[in-house]
Order: sequence, then C-alpha cells, then structure tokens
Amino acid sequence: MAISEAGRRGKEVRSDCWIAIEEKSSGGIAIGLKSKVASMYGASLKDLIESGLKFFGIANASVEFEDAGALPLTVMARLETAIRRLKPTETREFLPEMAPACQYTTQRERMRRSRLYLPGNEAKFMINSGLHKPDGVILDLEDSVHPAEKDSARVHVRNALRRIDFMGSERMVRINQGEMGLIDLDFIVPHNVHIILIPKCESPGEVKAVDAKIAEIKKKHKVTADVFLMPIVESALGAIKAYEIAVASPNVVALTIGLEDYTADIGTRRTNEGRESFWARSQVVNAARAAKVQPIDTVFSDVADMEGLRASVLEAKALGFEGKGCIHPRQIEVINDAFAPTEDEIKRAKAIVIAYNEAQAKGLGVVSLGSKMIDPPVVKRALRTVDLAVASGKLAENWRETK
Repeated sequence: MAISEAGRRGKEVRSDCWIAIEEKSSGGIAIGLKSKVASMYGASLKDLIESGLKFFGIANASVEFEDAGALPLTVMARLETAIRRLKPTETREFLPEMAPACQYTTQRERMRRSRLYLPGNEAKFMINSGLHKPDGVILDLEDSVHPAEKDSARVHVRNALRRIDFMGSERMVRINQGEMGLIDLDFIVPHNVHIILIPKCESPGEVKAVDAKIAEIKKKHKVTADVFLMPIVESALGAIKAYEIAVASPNVVALTIGLEDYTADIGTRRTNEGRESFWARSQVVNAARAAKVQPIDTVFSDVADMEGLRASVLEAKALGFEGKGCIHPRQIEVINDAFAPTEDEIKRAKAIVIAYNEAQAKGLGVVSLGSKMIDPPVVKRALRTVDLAVASGKLAENWRETK
C-alpha cells in the first residue's frame, strides 16, 4: 500500500507537526505518536487524527505522527494534505470552525503603511503576528513556499484564515502566478480574505482573470464581503503597464512594486540608494495616483538595519508611497512611525484645516492663512495629513475641540 506524508519535523521545527499515513485493507486505525506534551495532549491529538480519518472515510490505516507544538488548525491541515496526496481526487475539506475573531471586515480606504509577509507553510510565524500591529499580514503562497509544498501551504493558509486572530490587521494572501494562483483562490476566498496580492503582474488581463475567478467563488459560496486586489509590479513590462494594471478592476485598492525581481529583470543589482529603480517606483506611484488607488513600496531586505529602513521609508514617503512591505516584525514600528506626519507637518496642516473650515463657515471661496492664499491642492493635502495623524495616534480625534 502507498504511504503519504505531510508537514515538517526536526530539531528546528516548532508549532508544526509531521504525519505519515499508510492505508491498509484491515486492522483499524493504529497511531504512533511522538510529542513532548503527549502526557497532557496525546489523547486529544489522537482523537483529532481519528476524527479526520473518519471524515475522509479511512477505516484502516497506520499513522505516524510527530508533534512539535502544533495547534489543531495545523494538525488538521497536515492531515488533510497527507490524505490528498494519498488520494489525489479527494476534494473534501477538513475545516476547523471559523473563529469569531476571524470574521472582521476591511474597507477600501484604510491605512496600509506596513504589511508583514509570512510564509504560508510556516505555522510558527503566523500565530502571534497580530501582536506586532502591522496594518496587514500577508500569508504567502508564492516565493516563500517550495514548489513541492504549494498544496500543503494552501490548506494551511486556509485554516489560518479560519482560526488565527490577526487582531485587526488586514488579512491578505499572495497567490501564485497564472493558473496555479487561480487554484489558490478556491482555498482562500470563502474564508474571509480581505486582499489578494497578484505577483509579477504584467497585464490587465491577469488582474481580470483573478477578479473573475473571485466573483465565481463568491457566488458559489455566498460570500458577500469585499475581496480587494493589490497587483505587484515586478518587471520592466509590468512597470510600463502599471496604469493599465491599476485600472483593470474596480476591486484594485493598491498597487505595489517588488524590486528584487524587477532589478533582476532589467539586468542590474538592487542598491539602497535605488537609482536603478527610481523610474519604476515613480511609474508605480503615478499610475496608482492616476487610478486613485494606494501606491505601496517594496520591502527593505536588511532586517538588522533600522536606520537604513527609516531612511528608505522617508524616501518612499517623499516619492508619494503610502506604505511598505515588511519581512520581519521589528520593521513594523519603524515603518508605521516614519510614514506618520511629523509634528511640524501636523501643526501646519491643523492651521490650514482651521482656516479652511472658517472660510467654509463664512461662505468664502478663498482660503487664506495669514497673508498667504491657500490653493485647493494644499488644503486637500492638509486634510489628508490631519486624517493620517489621527489614524496614527499622533493627534486626538477631537483636536478641533481642544486646539
């Protein structure tokens, strides 16, 4: 009989498990369990495995299970993956109950300063990610997942969307390219994903294909919540087509750029100075602004260089970006703070907004601050600065009453 396995094991593994299943013709279920917490949780782990086998109609099997502190959602994902590998035609899903903490929604307009990438097949990084307060968490099915583990990552990300409390962070998933990405959508759209990141996007057709597939799945599963899109520009062609990509669907809420792939595509090396990518980043900012969606910058890859990160964020902010990717939780606070308005920016914006409100109250069409006339674009920027300061916690919501 065939043996199928899934999961991870070894000294470095934590919050995960490994399972191997050999289906037999008789003899019932035999489970060999290795776990440091077997005395406390061994019985419940065996019960969970037995219930999964029963769910999939397996009455006779030999199972080897090695536990490294896996949560039930991970055990269920690894078990389902092993069974799917054993029976490639299996389509049933061994779903954990949807937790109330996983049912919050998002909005088109919201802060997306920091988004934390989490490998989709690594349980240990997901569990406490919400504690770090990123504006969004990205459960990644693409570059961070080995090709042989794509099937396992899909199931694990699906279960994570149903059980892990990301504490208000926007719930994002980066799918794979092309047809593989469309398959990914079947596993995630029914489970309250907020934003789908479309990697290496080079044409509006790719956005439309993802959008159409999402609409099909939403209809099938009676999903009513919005599922937004964030295409990623990662090539010369993608940069050239940035505006077409940004307006390809009304569900696009942001456009971002990935510089590792972009610089490789144009045949150069990525630098902190960024001269080699200035055109592409400016292209993304202008395309996003023209399409009235948010421009989001790439990740900063040196997780130990906090000063370099801050400088990179301030440069991105000066170019017009509203957010940046993170590959480590320690980057989140620096990014959020650097994208927030400075005290001087807030002080000037407040003065402009007050002058604007006074002019509005008097029925005046012209706004002035002292002896200077304030143009409408300046007022618009000031209003946005005040809103961002409030959202960042640097200005009280009732500041007009306490000025």
